[in-house]
This record gives sequence, C-alpha cells and structure tokens, in this order.
Amino acid sequence: MPGLFLPTLDGLLAQGVSGRGVLVRCDLNVPLDDDGRITDRGRIVASVPTLDALAGAKAKVVVTAHLGRPKGGPESKYSLKPVAAALGEELGRHVQLAADVAGPDAQARADGLTDGDVLLLENVRFDPRETSKDDAERMALAHQLSKLVGGSDDPAGAFVSDGFGVVHRKQASVYDVAMLLPHYAGKLVIEEVTVLEKLISSTERPYVVVLGGSKVSGKLGVIESLAAKADRLVIGGGMCFTFFSAQGYAVGNSLLQPEMTETCKKLLETHADVIHLPVDIVVAEEFTADSPLQAVDAHEIPHDKVGLDIGPESVKRFTGLLSNARTIFWNGPMGVFEFPAFAAGTKGVAEAIIAATRKGAFSVVGGGDSAAAVRQLGLPEDGFSHISTGGGASLEYLEGNRLPGLEVLSR
Repeated sequence: MPGLFLPTLDGLLAQGVSGRGVLVRCDLNVPLDDDGRITDRGRIVASVPTLDALAGAKAKVVVTAHLGRPKGGPESKYSLKPVAAALGEELGRHVQLAADVAGPDAQARADGLTDGDVLLLENVRFDPRETSKDDAERMALAHQLSKLVGGSDDPAGAFVSDGFGVVHRKQASVYDVAMLLPHYAGKLVIEEVTVLEKLISSTERPYVVVLGGSKVSGKLGVIESLAAKADRLVIGGGMCFTFFSAQGYAVGNSLLQPEMTETCKKLLETHADVIHLPVDIVVAEEFTADSPLQAVDAHEIPHDKVGLDIGPESVKRFTGLLSNARTIFWNGPMGVFEFPAFAAGTKGVAEAIIAATRKGAFSVVGGGDSAAAVRQLGLPEDGFSHISTGGGASLEYLEGNRLPGLEVLSR
C-alpha cells in the first residue's frame, strides 16, 4: 500500500502521554498446547517495544487482543489468562487481566489504573460484535472500548494499532475504534510495513520467493502476484500436489484441490520459467508422526501413500535456487514440520535461506507457520533479516490489497 502516511507512536510520545489512557491493539494470538501452555511467545515478545515505551512514559495502557477463534462467546480454552502472565514476564511489570472485554470489570479496572499500569482485556473475540459484518454492531463495541481510555469526547485518550497480524481485518478493535480516537501506528506495525515496502519497491535481484503450506486456494493471489515479480518461485508443502495433478501426475492420497487444477495448469503455462516444484517427495502410509516413510520421485507417488514433505533431492535443488539470491520471501512450510520425521524439508530450505542471508541476502519470513517452524526447529532467528508476525496480512500487503487497519490510520 505505497503512499500511505501513518502517524507513529513516536509522534504520540512526543506529545506526552503521562496520565493519559491509551488503548493498544496487539496481536497476541499465540499457539497453546493441549494443557493451555504457550508454545511460542514470538508475538508476545514482538508487542513489548510499543507497550514498554507507553508504560515507561507513564501512560495508562489498556491492551486489547484475541486468541484463537471462539464461537461467539467466552470459551475457557481461549482465555488470555496465560497470555497476561507471559506478557507480564516479558515486560517485567504486572499485567492485570480484566474478566470481560469492555464490560463492568474492564471499565472498573481501567478507571483504577495509575500511571504506567498495564491492563489486558479478555479475548476481544468473546464479543461477537468484534467480527460482525454489521457496521453498527462493530461501532457499538468500539465505543465501549474507547470509553476505557476516556472515550471519543476525551482529548487525552488515544489508540495505538500494533497488531500487524490483524490489520487486514475490518474489525471493531482494529478499524472502528480508530474512527473514534486519535490514532497511531505502533513500533511493530511501522517495522512490518517498512520491511514489506522494501520487498515491493527496493528489491535487489535475484528475488526468490518460497511458498509452502496446504492449499493453493489460500495463496492464489500471492502466487499470481509474486510469480510476475520474482525471478524464481519455489513451491512446496501441500500445495505442490495440485500442481503435480495439473501436470497430469497421480498424487496418491496426498492433499489435492481438484477445483484448482486448471488454475495451476495456467500458472505453470504462464510462468514456466519462474515456478519450480519439488523433484521428490517423502511419502507415508498415513498422516501420523510414526508412519513408515520413503522418498519417491515426485511424479511416481504410489496410489496408497500420502505425501508429507519434500524429499532430499528437492532440498538440494531448492538450496541451489536460493544460493545466489539477494532478496528472499518465505511463507509456508515444505511439509508437516510438526512431525519430526517430516520436518527435514522445511529445515533444509530454512537453512538455505539462512546461508544466503549470511552472504548478504535480505530475507523475510512471512509469519504464520513459517515463523513457528523457525522456532520449533531450533533455527537461529537472527539468521533471517526479518520474521514477520503477520502471515495473512503480509501476503495481502504484497498482493497490493487494501488493508483496512492501515487505511484507517492514514485518515
């Protein structure tokens, strides 16, 4: 979204925020294990610079965020209780947790804040108005949220958008509340936009894009957009099987989107010199962590097997394609990295990106599962130029789509 002017947190801090209420939208949607323990604090850590700057300047900080996809009401498994504890540890200060989104407990706690205090509201998606398609419903919730920092009639209140992972959503805590309060982009949002703008407008070549993940349909827009801009577009993960099918090859029991076959066929015809597919696949009898595996030619997948990772020859080939890259964008794993037996493809490609980065390439990990894979596989985070917190938002930005949460900040 070139040309957008975003008022920044630094501008707000320059005005002075001591004693002022500031509502901050963060992206704290972290993964949890079956026991409710956080398995990756990446997004929490990324939110610290903005929150620390505000609290350190003695603002009364009210944080709103979501976790998971609750179905229209409170669900204990999606409570932000573990997030509040982790955020407090990362900030080095106590973080209160309200019992509701913008109700009586949230208002009472907000009214009782002293300078430098931090209050985290309960999961904003516990209120169905957050994601409503009805403008009036969303605005009603936005008014309640704004009142926690003084309301739209209080010139001292302010809103800071720092959840880059949700700026592509037209939701109450992302979009509508910015219509009511003086609004600013937080440190994380500015950093993410700056990095993505560099990918768009200051691309040093060769430019290599690596895309993985499960479905072609979810990334069709970015495939079409980046295939026209990149020098090489490497495709792995579950997406590759629909491309194989488009070439006329059987894929056994592997993930397949038959309705996308013709689209993939046209992409291969239009961008034959740019798109690169795996040459071998690691297959298994079933989708389980301990299923016996073998590597087979990508065009000879047995009818009773399921592909769960790219093979070793593909890793070598993709490593070669990445070796002289000067700009790299990676979004999506090469296989089911959550299962150790099927993580080699993702790890191998990530290591190739790290090697290129150490030779001077500018590399961006496009959030989501890719960022989770970096941490789960024990790869050095400083081996990449930037690890984004927003998978979907990053893709939509690179496609050139309008992102409501950014557009509203420029008003």
